[in-house]
Amino acid sequence: MAGDRMAQNLAAVESHFHSEALNEIETALETFTDDIVWEAPALNGLNRSFSGKEATAKNYRELFASMRDVKFQFLQRFTTEDRVVDDSIVTFEVAKDGYWHFPVGSKIEMRLVHIFEMRDGKISREIVFDMGRTV
Repeated sequence: MAGDRMAQNLAAVESHFHSEALNEIETALETFTDDIVWEAPALNGLNRSFSGKEATAKNYRELFASMRDVKFQFLQRFTTEDRVVDDSIVTFEVAKDGYWHFPVGSKIEMRLVHIFEMRDGKISREIVFDMGRTV
């Protein structure tokens, strides 16, 4: 039933964000399909893409190593039978060079919009639109 699928999709995304908030990368990765596609297409943002669980896992480890004092403020989230859209604001401090286009020590506020494409209760594509600035 559509309602069951939508609830399953929301639960997977909730689990994904909860694991990220606890810096439990391996648990967050369990919410992905093996053929996951992760992309951040903003030209003035992350501007990168990864295919497959192994490449996406490497990206996640680099991403989380590059940030400290991460806080999410969720604005809205909704689902359909095959997508979940999440809109939030994240703040963090850049902890390591090489991932962000901001220098180490920068305090960042970022509007973050995710479109998750879902398959069988797992995330098959994560599209991240990041719009960040120093504060």
